[in-house]
Amino acid sequence: MGTKRMRVLVTGGAGYIGSVVAADLLQAGHQVVVFDNLSRGHREAVPKNAELIVGELADRNHLDQVFRLRAIDAVMHFAALIEAGESMKAPEKFFRNNTANALTLLEAMLAAGVKHFVFSSTAALYGDPERTPIAEDDPLRPTNAYGESKLLVERMLAWFHQIHGLRYASLRYFNAAGASRPDQGEAHQPETHLVPRILEVALGRAEHVKVFGTDYPTRDGTCIRDYIHVSDLAHAHLLALHALEDRVLEDRALKDRALKDARENSGPLIYNLGNGEGFSVRQVVEVARKVTGHPIPVIESPRRAGDPAVLIASSEKIRRELGWQPKFPDLKTMVESAWQWHRNRPDGYPK
Repeated sequence: MGTKRMRVLVTGGAGYIGSVVAADLLQAGHQVVVFDNLSRGHREAVPKNAELIVGELADRNHLDQVFRLRAIDAVMHFAALIEAGESMKAPEKFFRNNTANALTLLEAMLAAGVKHFVFSSTAALYGDPERTPIAEDDPLRPTNAYGESKLLVERMLAWFHQIHGLRYASLRYFNAAGASRPDQGEAHQPETHLVPRILEVALGRAEHVKVFGTDYPTRDGTCIRDYIHVSDLAHAHLLALHALEDRVLEDRALKDRALKDARENSGPLIYNLGNGEGFSVRQVVEVARKVTGHPIPVIESPRRAGDPAVLIASSEKIRRELGWQPKFPDLKTMVESAWQWHRNRPDGYPK
């Protein structure tokens, strides 16, 4: 079935992943309204043809106004605090910002009759996994408050689906990396993600990179993570949004038939997003050394609280159901694209 052109509200659309998704939505013919408080995002990262509204998700009156005046068809929710280490020092910030604000957003959506929701979730839901690669039906046992704050949102979504008929997709990503466009790259303040931290050393902005934990039960003692190119991540979001809309069209076609209640694919869309291959911290550093030609000195530091040893995704479900296929699965390609962006913009986005 064809997917209609939609007006999509992208919360956190000035951030790393949200801005790339916003640009892809525009390229696909949708209209985009970005809602961001710019505390962690960057005005310059917002695509030129998207409308930017600066606001707080905790402000229900402002959200109601946005939904009332913009005729929003769907919401993609990226706005969140994302630093797992910080969540173990100030969990209250994460439950207020990630969980409570998501509830306010969902209430405003329902009040406006908007029932398409794509949620930026996380592999942190799984905690220390019993097996790898991790499947969507594996136990959800976060080991940090960040993961718990996102899990609580997923639990809310399940109840909203059951009681209010919310149509939602929850995309549990692993480690996003790379740059998709010359004007959109990864720049957090402060920077906590491994690839940009490594590249800061190559740019001369830092003397060394810290490796947190070298005594994990892995092949070289450092954490192993599954890296996914941000462009592949963005494509999965569009596939999920279009799948939600197609299901609504199918349900309308089936509204007078008993088949509607028996359809197997009427439930929420829950998918892992990763490459299915893990790379250790030491391996990522070594790839970056080859890409940049810089020695990139390493300082070994103690483990961070709540960091699992290994997180590798099984993405077979989204490949099978939505036809998603990563175009840039190679770690070297991800690091090269990130390096090109950082080298062209050594100071990141303007403050």
